[in-house]
Amino acid sequence: MTTILLVDDERLVQRSLEKTLLRAGFEVLTAGDCASGLETFAANAASVDVAVLDLNMPGFDGLLKPDAGLDLLQRLLEQKPALPVIVLTAYDEVGKAKDAVQMGARAYFVKGREQGLVELINQILA
Repeated sequence: MTTILLVDDERLVQRSLEKTLLRAGFEVLTAGDCASGLETFAANAASVDVAVLDLNMPGFDGLLKPDAGLDLLQRLLEQKPALPVIVLTAYDEVGKAKDAVQMGARAYFVKGREQGLVELINQILA
């Protein structure tokens, strides 16, 4: 079974995405910030197949930080260089999302169309 690490600090968004991914047949590990995301990843690194990271969330110091997801992206790829990572973003952050792809993310995805995320994950895993 494919395991997805989902890191998003917005509880409603996280819950909605988690339900969508579970319904699509994925196993989902969730975290609400960079520190707990890295911790969850470290405890499950061998089984995590894809990471889905919010761009803006609390950073490693626990304070809300724009682009904190890029810090987590970097840390995850240091530990597992081939890990496919998708960065979640709002409409007005597409430029930053493109930066994420240059840093090693496989793709970025604008929040709000959950089914599209499932399709994107399936494409990446194909």
